[in-house]
Amino acid sequence: MNIRIAIQKSGRLNEDSLRILKECGIAIDNGKDQLKATARNFPLEVFYLRNSDIPQYLVDGVVDIAIIGENLLVEKGGSIGVVEKLGFSKCRVSLAVPKSEKYASLEYFQGKKIATSYPNTVQQFFDQRGITADLHVINGSVEIAPNIGLADAICDIVSSGSTLFKNNLKEVEVLLASEAVLATSPKISAERSAILDKLVFRLKSVLQARQNRYVLMNVPNDKLKEVTAILPGMRSPTVLPLAEKGWSSVHTVINKDTFWEVIDELKSAGAEGILVCPIEKMVL
Repeated sequence: MNIRIAIQKSGRLNEDSLRILKECGIAIDNGKDQLKATARNFPLEVFYLRNSDIPQYLVDGVVDIAIIGENLLVEKGGSIGVVEKLGFSKCRVSLAVPKSEKYASLEYFQGKKIATSYPNTVQQFFDQRGITADLHVINGSVEIAPNIGLADAICDIVSSGSTLFKNNLKEVEVLLASEAVLATSPKISAERSAILDKLVFRLKSVLQARQNRYVLMNVPNDKLKEVTAILPGMRSPTVLPLAEKGWSSVHTVINKDTFWEVIDELKSAGAEGILVCPIEKMVL
């Protein structure tokens, strides 16, 4: 029995999804324009689908799991559960207005026409804040709506903000922060849930590895206490004697988000010859 996973048919999310599956040691033979493929070394069947269709496939149980943007689940997900956040394809769902407009608060949107591909998300956001607006649903090219007089403002996904800038718009409110997630169907069977557990175990080891760096350094023995007090390793650092008397090699793991701050402290405390290595897998 195979577990059935849906991923985006094309685009950045497709590439990142296939990459993380590969890092999990799963080999998929996917030819050009192929709509379905089976992994060679893991009980997994891949369905390549249009992004907007994936939530319904999950709800209906046609697929068991999917890699999909959190923003789409909020808009269309309903009973779909999130198993794991995957840390890539990060974006936000935001309200934007023309650059020339003066914006002070959400009251700006009262009675305004807003073009969006996320009507449910916007409606829920406004309902919670007592704002009444006229939503105009558009699929694709939402940013052009204010320029052609179709709407006063828009709500769409934003990554870098460059598309807004090119269309003379400015981001004024963030409704939702989003990233790719592993989602599961409410109809997944017990047998396939067991396979899912194995996949999640692999994913977590890859995600942990992406978040950390393996660091080796040389430290004078009289500075060991000061250096090891700085280190935020998993439990405690590994300390090994060097051939040169009075020195030790210290090995540890540092989170990439605080990496440079910790390295600066280590250097100040006396660490030398600091070597940084990527981690392929990290099993906790």
